[in-house]
Amino acid sequence: MNPGRFERIRAVLNRRQPDLTVLMEQVNKSHNFSAIIRNCDAVGVLEAHAVFPEKGVDLSAHTSAGTAKWVRVHRHPNVEQAVARLRIDGFRVLVAHPGEGAQDYREVDFTRKVAVMVGAELDGISAEGLELADERIAIPMAGMVRSLNVSVATALILFEAFRQREAAGMYRESRLPEARFRQTLFEWCYPELAAFFREKGRPYPPLSEGGEALTEPGFNLP
Repeated sequence: MNPGRFERIRAVLNRRQPDLTVLMEQVNKSHNFSAIIRNCDAVGVLEAHAVFPEKGVDLSAHTSAGTAKWVRVHRHPNVEQAVARLRIDGFRVLVAHPGEGAQDYREVDFTRKVAVMVGAELDGISAEGLELADERIAIPMAGMVRSLNVSVATALILFEAFRQREAAGMYRESRLPEARFRQTLFEWCYPELAAFFREKGRPYPPLSEGGEALTEPGFNLP
């Protein structure tokens, strides 16, 4: 591990937000899915969530610019289980959906523990998703169209969250528990080695200040 790259990875992880996430419901176009993951990485989202269409979605390496490996995506079989999981973890679910009762996204408090639910561009959020959400938020429009491309809409909402959180000082230092920080740092720096240790049921070795994996004497790395 190059020390400069290690410092860059550690600095990025320091700014990750464990209490800001996105739930994608049936986003069925790979370029939209990939762009949303790229948006998540850009504002420091640690993990995202998705309910995939039956045919699945292929992640576009070109659109995501390699960010998929920095934002873990949790897969859920349906929106009910996805929202239930988020609620157990303490998230308030905000659904991006224009219409009566929707609040201007710029007036929402994104310093709370929130999950932003977005849907497929053609069909939008399902009736189940709308019913399960805690709040509806919308992006004001001045033209003939009623909505934006899902990845563009997600970017606007996430960067409003970024603005609020940065003003509140939520990016100044790591907000991850120390054990989770060390675990994630190792997985980011050595993904293949991390998989090897998980397969063997062994804990990850500590990392030196320069990012070197400090294994036991005589232990041969794969």
